[in-house]
Amino acid sequence: MSRSARDVAAGVGVVFAGVFDQLSAWRAPIEHLIATSPEVRPAELDGTVADLVLPRLVEPDPLLVGAGFIADGEIVRGRDVHFAWWLGPLDANPVLGSTTEPTRLDLTTRGYTEYLRDFRALEWYAIPASTRHAHVTGPYVDHLCTCDYILTLTMPVHAGGAGDAVGDARMVGVVGADVSVRGLERELLAELLDVPEPLALVNEAGRVVVSTEPTLQVGQLAGAWQEAEACPGTPFRVLVAPTTGRAASGSN
Repeated sequence: MSRSARDVAAGVGVVFAGVFDQLSAWRAPIEHLIATSPEVRPAELDGTVADLVLPRLVEPDPLLVGAGFIADGEIVRGRDVHFAWWLGPLDANPVLGSTTEPTRLDLTTRGYTEYLRDFRALEWYAIPASTRHAHVTGPYVDHLCTCDYILTLTMPVHAGGAGDAVGDARMVGVVGADVSVRGLERELLAELLDVPEPLALVNEAGRVVVSTEPTLQVGQLAGAWQEAEACPGTPFRVLVAPTTGRAASGSN
């Protein structure tokens, strides 16, 4: 029996719920470390984060291509901003070449990092800071690490281990993970192709994440496709191709 757009939407929700659950599991020990010291040593923070994220980055066919914790600087001794972030093994990456082991993100070796001086204004940080909830940014081309389309999932980290609770808890950073669009497509493609009609998974702005219609590319606006189903717990929707004529090609 073939699947429906609703089945696909539910499957997308399950995939992202798994990543959000992982972020929540990582957040707890990071908040505990912060709660035990008003000023965390960089090496101690890095060791804690590395122990948490590295196992997920070396899984067979990993969904996550990068993960870690980005601190706002107030809690890390001697740092205005601190990236405890690792990349998984990369295949023919334009920046790093091919790598077989996870690598630490080193901003000193990257060009075009000036925008990170005001990282608190970037979507992946600003939205969790204002809503106190997890957020998905993208799809966008990650020029800093992978040079490919990714989705960045981030969740606020608070001093005192307050999690998402409102009140006096102070946000001190975000725990996050990068999901490659290629990896997500690999995860979802069988379900997408099991639906008779062409489908497109789009973000809130209607930009394509994954599609089974060859004329629709990642990042493109889906145009006049019919909205079908919201994906639970995510900002995404599954659209179905119009029943007559071909889908509007949209514009960038």
